[in-house]
This record gives sequence, structure tokens and C-alpha cells, in this order.
Amino acid sequence: MVEPIKVLIVDDSRLFRSVLEEVLSGEADVSVVGSVFSGEKALEFVRATPPDVITLDVEMPGMNGLETLRQIQQHVQSRPGHRAVGVVMVSAFTRRGADITIQALEAGAFDFVTKPSGASREANLATLRDEVLTRIRACAQRARHRSTATRPPTPRATGTRPAVPPARAAPAASVVVIGASTGGPRALADMLPELCEHVRVPILIVQHMPPRFTGSLAESLARQARRTVVEASDGMALQAETVYVAPGGRHMVIRGPSAAARIGLNDHPPENGCRPSADVLFRSAAAVFGGSVTSLILTGMGRDGTAGLHAIKRAGGYVIAQDEATSVVWGMPGSAVEAGVADEVLPLNRIARAVADGMQRSRAR
Repeated sequence: MVEPIKVLIVDDSRLFRSVLEEVLSGEADVSVVGSVFSGEKALEFVRATPPDVITLDVEMPGMNGLETLRQIQQHVQSRPGHRAVGVVMVSAFTRRGADITIQALEAGAFDFVTKPSGASREANLATLRDEVLTRIRACAQRARHRSTATRPPTPRATGTRPAVPPARAAPAASVVVIGASTGGPRALADMLPELCEHVRVPILIVQHMPPRFTGSLAESLARQARRTVVEASDGMALQAETVYVAPGGRHMVIRGPSAAARIGLNDHPPENGCRPSADVLFRSAAAVFGGSVTSLILTGMGRDGTAGLHAIKRAGGYVIAQDEATSVVWGMPGSAVEAGVADEVLPLNRIARAVADGMQRSRAR
């Protein structure tokens, strides 16, 4: 019998700690082993009795969530044979909260949830229960299969990329489209700087996030990639050497003709429970650019992106999926591989080079 997931709640609000305990109570596979009000107390708890998963408030007096995360990482990684401890950040809908959350995700937090602020307590509890439990369970599943605390080491490049070039070269892409979810901010922060070194065409990103957080993500990626990275607006013209991040809560599409393509935003219903949805972006890219699309499907829960990748493949485009070893959750890329739409399956640290190599081979033919 599998032991319940041991959860530590960290939040400076006594009320919210009690709400989280209420949300998690009654779940046979979850056990709240502690509830503390500060980062300092969280560190004391972790040193004495490490939990499996920590829900960690982003904004706390004294040591905030980001600094607490880093201290937990340092402690866990300093212990010989350390056991993984997953961290789910809990953030408010504030600009400061969004900025710190993005930094925490890039530093290795598993994922985050937002504190609900609706008028109905019952609806807030239901939303929080669904979001927190989904992430705690996914985080624990991943942590139990990893030997490090918060971030899997980047593996040496062995075994996952073919020893010879793929039978079909990547097209000389007019656009690169990317879909990501859980683990995406860290993956993008690692990959995008190298990708921008090799690729001048427009890059469009769907990262599953709510409003406000995608603006902070774009600013963070811009600092790291040293490239223009913007949160997309309706009607923006696609330009070379520019990265566009879909705004939280809105679908992003590409509108033709290809020679004068622009970005469109809409509020159509979510797909795969997501808005923005990678499927929506991918379908539009295939419709406008046909075979000159290169698509990257990165770490994330669920199946978003797979249906849209079918459209890209039918149009003659190219698909690279992140491999399981370097994915925080191999849901989205795993779904693409299972569906047979991935041309290559690569570790994160080889994807940017593969895009560039494919384009060079295509031009040489």
C-alpha cells in the first residue's frame, strides 16, 4: 500500500492555512503533516521531518517564498542520499506575486496555484481543491521517481537523439511555435537563450498561465534571452528576432497571409481545459505557414498540443518533443510521441541546436 503524500502548508495567513487544511482533509492519499506561518518555521520543519510536498506562500513577511524555496533546496541537496521534496507555490493575483512566482518556477518550484478571490466561498474551495490536489499528486509522483529535490539534472546527451540525422529534415521555418505547461518556465529559461542565438524567425509561445503572470514571464525571458520578448497583443505584426508569449486567459492565433502575418487574440472557449491553448496556436500556424512551421512541445501535464501537431504534420511542418528524462511532467510531449506526431524526441539541452541543424540541412538540399 502506498503511503499518503505528506504535505507541509506554509502561509503567513492563519485563515488561508485553515482553508488549505480543509481542502486537503478527507483525501485518503494526502496527509497534512504540518502547517506553519513563515519561511523560517518551514526550514525548521524540513530539517526535522522532510515532507513529500510543500505548499509555499509566495509573499510572506521576512523570508519570502522565493528565498524559502532556495533555502529548502540548499538544505535538501546538501544531505547525502537526499529525498526529493516538491514545492508548489501559492500566489496572489498581484504584480509582485507574479514576479516572485515566475522566479520561483525558474528556480525549480514544481508549479503554482493562485489564491481564489471569487464571491462564493463554496466555488473558491472547489476551485482550490481541484487545482491544489492535481498539483500535489503530480508533484509527489514526479518526486518519488527523482533523486534530486526540485530540478532534474540535465542528462548527458545520450540515447534519445538518433545517431544519424532524421530521415526528414526540418523545414526552413518561417515561424517556431512552442507549447508548454508544468515545468515550462524553467524549460523556456534554459532553452530560449540558445534558440534565439540560432533562430531569427518569430517565436510564439503558449505557456499555460493565468492573466498577469504571462507578462512577468515575458519580462523574465527577455532578460535571459537578450531578445525582444513581449506579451502578445491583438493585431501585432510578426517580426523577426521577436518572441511572443500568449497572454494568460486568451487564445493566441496567427492570421495570414504569411507574408504579412499578424497575431490575433480571442476569448473562445478553453480547449483541453486551457486558455491559451497550444492546439489553437498550432492549428493557426499550420493554416498560415503550411510546411514552414517548426513546433516544439515541452514539459507539461495533459494532452494540449497533440491535436494541433497533427495539423502541423499534415501541412508538412516539423515537430520536436522534449524527452521524458528532462521533462518535469511528460504529459504533453508524451502524448505527442504516443500519437506519432513527433519527428524527434530530444533532451531539453539539445532542442535549440536541433532546430538550427534542421534548418541548415533543409537549406542545403
